[in-house]
Amino acid sequence: MPRQLAERLASVAPSATLAMAAKAAKLRAAGHKVYGFSVGEPDFLTPSFVREAAKAALDAGATHYTAVTGTAELKSAICSATERERGWRPVPNEVAVSCGAKHALFDIALALLSPGDEVVIPAPYWVSYLQVRLVGATPVIVPTTEADGFRMGADALEAALSPRTKYVLLCTPSNPPGAAYSAEHLLPLVEVRRRHDCWIVVDEIYADLVYDGFRHASLPAIAPDLRGRTIVVDGVSKTFAMTGWRIGWSIAPVELTRALDMVQSQSNTNPAAVSQAAAVAALNGPRDEVHAMRAAFARRRARMVEGLRSVPGISCRMPEGAFYAFADVRGLYGKKPSGLELTNDEAVAAWLLEGAHVATVAGTPFGAPGYLRFSYATSEEDIEAGITAIRTLVAHHT
Repeated sequence: MPRQLAERLASVAPSATLAMAAKAAKLRAAGHKVYGFSVGEPDFLTPSFVREAAKAALDAGATHYTAVTGTAELKSAICSATERERGWRPVPNEVAVSCGAKHALFDIALALLSPGDEVVIPAPYWVSYLQVRLVGATPVIVPTTEADGFRMGADALEAALSPRTKYVLLCTPSNPPGAAYSAEHLLPLVEVRRRHDCWIVVDEIYADLVYDGFRHASLPAIAPDLRGRTIVVDGVSKTFAMTGWRIGWSIAPVELTRALDMVQSQSNTNPAAVSQAAAVAALNGPRDEVHAMRAAFARRRARMVEGLRSVPGISCRMPEGAFYAFADVRGLYGKKPSGLELTNDEAVAAWLLEGAHVATVAGTPFGAPGYLRFSYATSEEDIEAGITAIRTLVAHHT
C-alpha cells in the first residue's frame, strides 16, 4: 500500500468479480469468444415503459437536485411496492434512497458502526459486505454448508453474537449461492435475535427472483415486533434490470433514517433525479417484462445447473433464487493441465478461462473455497456452449 494512501484501504480487497471481468475483456479484445458467467447483472434491457418514463422526466426538467434521500414520489412508490410485494408497509420517512443497494449498505455502516464493533455475516457472502472494515468494524464470519442449503442456523448465530455485535447482515436470496431463507428458516433466527440487543440488516435485492414456487419471506412481515431494530435494503437493479441507474434504498426506523440523511448529505447529496423518476415508473408500472425475465432466468438456471452436473468432477446445488449457480469444483483438484496442478478454486477458475474461455468467479473471495460462481444472466445459447467448452476441456485432461 503506497504510504500516501489511508491505511484503511488495506482492510479490503478489489472486487473478484470485476477482476475476472477484466481478464475476460482482454481475451475478447484478442478476438476470442468468451462465455461470461462472472458478472452479476441481468442481461436484459430495462423495461421499455421505464425508459420512456425517464425520457419524459428529462423533458419535464428532472435535471436538478432533489431531497437528499429521495423524492416524495419515489418514497411513496417504495412504500406501496413494499406492501404489495413484501407484505408489510413502511412510511415515507423510514425510507432513504441511495445510489444503489451497495451505497445504502455503506451509509448504514457509517451511521451505525464504530471501531471495535462487530457485524455477523454468514459465508458465502457478497464480497462488498466486508466494507464494514473500512469504518473499523470487524466482520464475524459464520460458515455455512451446502448440506444446510448455505443458510445460517440459530445455533451458529447464537454462538457468533457478542456484546460487541452491532448488527447481523443477511442476504436472501443470496449472492453467491442463490440460497434463500423461507419463513421457516428465518423464525429460529428471529428467536435468537429477541434475546440480544442488536440490529438485523436484510439485503432483499434479489427477492423478486425466486423459482419453483419459493415464497420470499421479508423479516418485518414475519417479525413486526423487531421492526425497531430491523433495516431492509432493496433496490430496482436486479428486479427491473436497472443496474446502471443506481437506485437502491434502505427502510429503517425514523431516527436511523434521519442519520442516513445526514450521512448522505455529506457525500453524494442525492441520487440522480432522472433515475429516481425511472424508479417510480418501474415500481408503479406493470410487471409483465419482470415476469418474462424471471421465467427466462428459471429456464437458464435449469440449463446451467444440469449442465454443470454433467461435467465429471463438478457438482452443483439447485439455487432457490438470484441468478447464480454455485458449483463445487473440488472434484477437479489434482488434475495437471499443461503442468499446472489444480489445487484450489482460483486455479480452476483461471484454467477454465484460459482453456475453455469461460469466465467464472472463484469462491474463496466469497468465503467459500472449493466453489465457483456461475452467473446465468446470459443467453441459453451461451450457457450451452460454455458448458460444452468446459466439458471438452475436462475430458481432454481426464
